[in-house]
Amino acid sequence: MKKLSLLLMAAVIAVGVIAVAACGDRLRVGEPVAEPSLAGRHVGYSWGGEARGTAFEDATQYIETILTLDEDGIIEDAKMVFWVQRDGYWIPRSSGNAYVAIDYSVDPTAATPGDDYAAGESMFTVYTVDMMSFYAVGVSSDNVAAVAIVCPVTRYQYEMKFDAGFDFDKPFGEVTIASGDLVPTWRTSGSGLMRPQDWAEIAERNFFEIHDLWSHVVNDRGVLSGVTPASSVLEFLEALGVSFDGGVPQPAEAAYGYFGLGGWSGNHSAIAQSLIGEDATSKTSLVDWSVDHYAGAVNEDNVFGVDVRSGATRTVQNSFDGISGATVRVSRESTSYQRALVDAGILQEGDVIIGRF
Repeated sequence: MKKLSLLLMAAVIAVGVIAVAACGDRLRVGEPVAEPSLAGRHVGYSWGGEARGTAFEDATQYIETILTLDEDGIIEDAKMVFWVQRDGYWIPRSSGNAYVAIDYSVDPTAATPGDDYAAGESMFTVYTVDMMSFYAVGVSSDNVAAVAIVCPVTRYQYEMKFDAGFDFDKPFGEVTIASGDLVPTWRTSGSGLMRPQDWAEIAERNFFEIHDLWSHVVNDRGVLSGVTPASSVLEFLEALGVSFDGGVPQPAEAAYGYFGLGGWSGNHSAIAQSLIGEDATSKTSLVDWSVDHYAGAVNEDNVFGVDVRSGATRTVQNSFDGISGATVRVSRESTSYQRALVDAGILQEGDVIIGRF
């Protein structure tokens, strides 16, 4: 019996030794437990139709945010891409690619704005997925200069046609709808901040002053930086790449580009750049949802812009000045950003506010 007891005691001691060995460092009293690292690449998405129940797999456009964090959650790199589906292929809306052709025989006519919208006659044939801040320009063999430029506030394409005999010393501020030299030919998007019901509302305004508060994004930076309503039409055209000889525009093939920050690519690059160096554990949204007129538009399902109480807003346009310099509905970019934080383990899916797409 004594021998059996000794054997049992030895077995218990052996098990204890094995348990201590297995537990290892966990039994060292007072040693701090290591925090999980946030370092790595984290990806998030927002997509068109999500607020209406569309599944990500069925979406035809989405925004992808890619964050690279260090172990403490500091954003070391950021990228934001707007993807759209065309003819079964996914392409970045921010590609900056376009096809442009100009028919100089056409005299542009104004679109019918408002509820009974109808496009007017255009000199330009344009194929692109990025009309944000888009412009195109060309000069015919008989020295007719043509310009198409998209207003970021109304989202209409405005066209200008100047014959060789035009007074190119004329101040650009006099190029207006009323003068007949500025023609809004078609609506590139129905989501403009300003939605004229009649062109008489802005007939006396030049392209740099369509909107009192926000048209400054056209010439604050980029190719039109420094060009103002006081500048001549010649200076405006030169900024877009037209060359002159003896005050006459010289023939040139159709060319295109993006003013301001440079279309969707420039806008989303600016958002991404603004994030680098930020602490993702404290910057948990691109929008301050505590602001009353934003908070009042977030419903119980965390969807923004659907159920809006009095005094609140359906859109977040602070990207005009604070982030991207153009009319980006930044709530959808914020959704994509927040989902990248979910991927990193900083937020939970229930924390994500679904923005307007």
